[in-house]
Amino acid sequence: MNFEYFIAKRIIDSKAYKSSISAPIIKIGIVAIALGIIVMMIAIATGIGLQQKIRDKVVAFNGHINITNYDTNNSQESENPISINQDFYPDFSSVQGIKHLQGVATKHAIFRQPDTFESVVIKGVGADYDWQYLEEYLVEGVLPDFTQKRNEDLLISQYFAKRLKLKIGDTVNAYFLREDISKPPRILPYKIIGIYNSGFKEFDQLFAIGDIKHIQRLNKWEPDQIGNFEVFIDDFDAIDQKTKAIFQETPSTLNVESVKQKFGMVFEWIGIFDKNIIGIIGIMIIVAGINMITALLVLILERTQMIGILKALGSSSNSVRKIFVYNATYLIIKGLFWGNLIGLSLLFAQKYFGFLSFPNPEQYYMTTIPVYISLDYIILLNIGTFVLCLAMLLIPSYIITKISPVKAIRFE
Repeated sequence: MNFEYFIAKRIIDSKAYKSSISAPIIKIGIVAIALGIIVMMIAIATGIGLQQKIRDKVVAFNGHINITNYDTNNSQESENPISINQDFYPDFSSVQGIKHLQGVATKHAIFRQPDTFESVVIKGVGADYDWQYLEEYLVEGVLPDFTQKRNEDLLISQYFAKRLKLKIGDTVNAYFLREDISKPPRILPYKIIGIYNSGFKEFDQLFAIGDIKHIQRLNKWEPDQIGNFEVFIDDFDAIDQKTKAIFQETPSTLNVESVKQKFGMVFEWIGIFDKNIIGIIGIMIIVAGINMITALLVLILERTQMIGILKALGSSSNSVRKIFVYNATYLIIKGLFWGNLIGLSLLFAQKYFGFLSFPNPEQYYMTTIPVYISLDYIILLNIGTFVLCLAMLLIPSYIITKISPVKAIRFE
């Protein structure tokens, strides 16, 4: 057995060590490591979880990338149609990583009830629409089916349902204004078959989802004309590269815009979370490291006579240093173990039971705090914390090289 490891193990296992003066300080060091890893783990899990949830909600209503006609219209209404007969539709095979492509169109309308009204954007979708992105937000009823003939089924938000006092099975009249305002608006009765709540009020207060065939008829478009294409990709981190690749593979008459470009303010805001996470990690590692340095110094001071005896018996300073580094390594590992046990327990409890909620759900676009749990960042976090704390302990351990055996043996 390694000599230094043998001595370190004997020190750790001894009853005198556990009841020594340094024992409370060592426990504080272990607690500091445990608390540090808990806080860092929670910061990463909630930070990334919040980023992903907000990002997913924006993508659910807009796709990762939009292909539209070039125009100066910045409103939500589709005015210049695109033919669906494109080389890249329905399968964008020329660019790798494209998961789905769908054609949609939007049109402004007014929902009218006897005692109130609401402005709304009807998003028309067809048989190619992928409902999986909105399915988790469905709170009542069913999702529409537009794969067959044209129908008046409509999916509205819980916001509109409450404001207009609508429920499943009710009919609401949608008023579409004409270009010639002197003419009466067109009226289309929609049947409410589903109610969703994404928690993203900017979209919940804007969109209702219906059949694209009505938008085509109201706009006097051909059956093969749509407002824009929504593109979904496999890897969000590659969205900038995919946007450029799609732009190069589409006709010059079409514009390509990523959701990051379209909603720049939202993505700049959630990008700040990364800086907060880095700051928290840095502070917690420094705090944990300082506590471990204090514990090591106290341990060296308490074992000064032992250091002198070992040196007098022929042990080198580096050999004696290894004993205390082994000791400190044990303390770090113990702190990491309890930190991971408690931290992961809290994260899994939040993931499956959602016992923690935001005090202001509107500010963060969701009610419960989301968590993202991945083995990758957990392993990296533990390795990084272990290496940095251990590296911080190497400097104070050099004090051992300055201890004189004669003075150390006489030390009381």
